[in-house]
Amino acid sequence: MNRLARIVRSATPSTAVKFCKHAYGKSGIEQYLRDVISLANASVEGPRYIITGIEFDAKGRKHMPGVGREDFSGKPAYQSLANEHIEPPVRIRYEPVTVEGERVGVFEIGDCQDRPYMMRIDYSETLRRGDAYARIRNNAVKLGRRQLQALFEKKFQDSVSAASIEVGFPGEIIHKDLNVMTHSFAKLPSAVASAKLHELIEAKQRVAVTATNTFLQRLTHARLFGSDCPYEERSSDEILEEMRQLEHRYRHNDNHFLFEERATLVQMVLLNQGNEELRDASLTLALPKHEAFRVATELPRIPRDDDFIERTPGEQAGYPSVSQCENSLQVSVKLDAIEPGVPTEVFDLPLRICVGNELEGRRVSIQYALHAHNLRTAARGQLRLVF
Repeated sequence: MNRLARIVRSATPSTAVKFCKHAYGKSGIEQYLRDVISLANASVEGPRYIITGIEFDAKGRKHMPGVGREDFSGKPAYQSLANEHIEPPVRIRYEPVTVEGERVGVFEIGDCQDRPYMMRIDYSETLRRGDAYARIRNNAVKLGRRQLQALFEKKFQDSVSAASIEVGFPGEIIHKDLNVMTHSFAKLPSAVASAKLHELIEAKQRVAVTATNTFLQRLTHARLFGSDCPYEERSSDEILEEMRQLEHRYRHNDNHFLFEERATLVQMVLLNQGNEELRDASLTLALPKHEAFRVATELPRIPRDDDFIERTPGEQAGYPSVSQCENSLQVSVKLDAIEPGVPTEVFDLPLRICVGNELEGRRVSIQYALHAHNLRTAARGQLRLVF
């Protein structure tokens, strides 16, 4: 019997568990939101549960009328309803559990450490923005100003201030600037191949103007590609088409050049100067987008026997997540608990960047935001790359 089935069988109504005879459905959304908020604010440790399709008679005996399969069709989308109407976000999942041949629904609400939870927007005239409830024994009690103030005060007593967090580049002290060497992108394998094809086209054009034979073309081909590479008669259009394929053809060669041979490895450190560990921390970076500023989205492949082989899944998993946004590159990493007083490296494997000579002498900013379960507000700041 799985864990949820055991809970369904053994649990009774309590501060952490609520039973409902019927599934909420579209007509019960207001009650659903109120129940989720009240359980999230309940003064208990660990997950909380709403179990639908079960009722208790006057003698406290449990009966399971169950819920229909249609309640698990995604309409209404219970998680989306919670995300839309409740703040801060509540971790909640809903799944069917079969017990004694009956299908019941179980909402599991994650450990709620960010109380108070309340309505983010109005749902109805009787459930408005700012409304908050807490489950006490078997009832949802609306919270007043005094109760909310007590929850906020406890939250700040148990949390870490963003002012006590320092983020930067490693060294004897934590640096806010990092010097980065620039390189000539004209030496990229695809750029070198493109330059050779350009010269070959120019040789063909000179032949057309002078109306001579292909000797000049053959001579140019041998000089550019070596005598071991046999000459093939190709039109200018065919060569241009080959040039258009260069970026794809040489992508692994280029990545090895940029992110292995010429790469700058960027590591960052985080220092928690508070008195307690940061829990469930994550760091997000916003980097500039520029043709001469390259950031590896994954580790480059390894050259072997005139080919490139992929890294192992374990190696790739250690590299930070890099994604393209409209105006920036976003780098994100999930961190373990950050103990106080000890500088902690952010990346399992350093971020790999390569910068072209075009940006030499420039300085660009990196915006960072550190979030954590018990951080009062995100720790935000700015670092600089000096090219």
